[in-house]
Amino acid sequence: MRVIIIGAGIGGSALALTLEQLGLDYVVLEQASEFGDVGAGIQLSPNGVRILEQLGLGADLPTYVTEPDCHKMVSWDTGEIVLRTPLMPMVKETFGAAYYHAHRRDLIASLTNRLNMDRVQMNVQVAEIGQDAEGVWAVSADGTRHKGDVLIGADGIHSLVRERIFRPDEMRPSGYVAWRGIVPADKLAHLDIPVSSYIVMGPRLSFVFYYVAGGRELNWLALGQTEDEKRESWSQTASKDEVLRAFEGWYDLPKQIIDATDSLFVTALYDRQPLGHWTQGHIAVMGDAAHAMLPYHAQGAVQSVEDAWVLGRCLSDSPEDVQAALGKYEGLRHDRATRMVQHSRNAQGWYHIDDPAEVEARNNRFRNIGEQTGGGFTKQQTWLYAYDAEKAVQGTDDEWRSLPDW
Repeated sequence: MRVIIIGAGIGGSALALTLEQLGLDYVVLEQASEFGDVGAGIQLSPNGVRILEQLGLGADLPTYVTEPDCHKMVSWDTGEIVLRTPLMPMVKETFGAAYYHAHRRDLIASLTNRLNMDRVQMNVQVAEIGQDAEGVWAVSADGTRHKGDVLIGADGIHSLVRERIFRPDEMRPSGYVAWRGIVPADKLAHLDIPVSSYIVMGPRLSFVFYYVAGGRELNWLALGQTEDEKRESWSQTASKDEVLRAFEGWYDLPKQIIDATDSLFVTALYDRQPLGHWTQGHIAVMGDAAHAMLPYHAQGAVQSVEDAWVLGRCLSDSPEDVQAALGKYEGLRHDRATRMVQHSRNAQGWYHIDDPAEVEARNNRFRNIGEQTGGGFTKQQTWLYAYDAEKAVQGTDDEWRSLPDW
């Protein structure tokens, strides 16, 4: 069996490492000329960290991640913590792996440094794909034809594979943008910000921040609305004045963090309508190509890593029956990831409600959750973190499947 992987992002690289570990033949086609410094902070929950450790990243992670003590849901006007849920050390003790914050560049480097570069072709712009009785194929812009037995689209929200094989629907605008920035931690030392995961909820605006790069940097993300149209681009710059104006009336900490930021960026936020199926014949999609989601539950990268492990294991278990392997992969992953797409959409609503009575009701609900859990995990966290991709493949994840989600 030869697998063609289109895209060497987090999901594609994790799949390549999975296939390498399992002894399967593959080639990765990546359009970039080199692996670069892209994106910003990401959150790695234990359901993904468990897989990254299995792929050999266990020694790397402590060199560039931070390990937050808890999640803090914060009120925008007073800075009150309305809900606190545990992370370090309880999350590792309960779910067998830690919860980390990282910069995307560091995770990408950690993954790609382990790739077998004899199996990776850079600067390849795939122009056509297809399948016939002899197998699958991908044709690059220079006319080179790549043949295989399985083709996997790990090519992101703008996926060519999704468009050509499944459904050429447009990306769905969320109506929100994400402003973001990175601040050297020493510029904020006087604020004495604990190493936690923060979500500040305000009227039609929210602010997420946490440390990355081993605590040397603080990453922030502001999610709100703008009067002028923004593109979907992580390199689009933003004005500090524009962002600070959005936070007028807020308590001081978010504004202090933004004011300390040298370079600000903004992107419009999109997701995709869930696909009914992720596989057709010997072709499948994974990661954002299959289930692009909004960032409110910080699960985009982790869901791609889950896909990678399950897909690789399914192919390894049924190398003589590709369609059965891909069918099993879809059956194991489709429902969970599709639910995450919808849950992330729902979260955009309750993050940003602006009616004072509804805000107070939401905050009271969070306070009550904290009292009911006694400082433990919410049922949503348990549903997310308890998932074990290897147990899913083996069909021994009955305990997780019995859990309620939202």
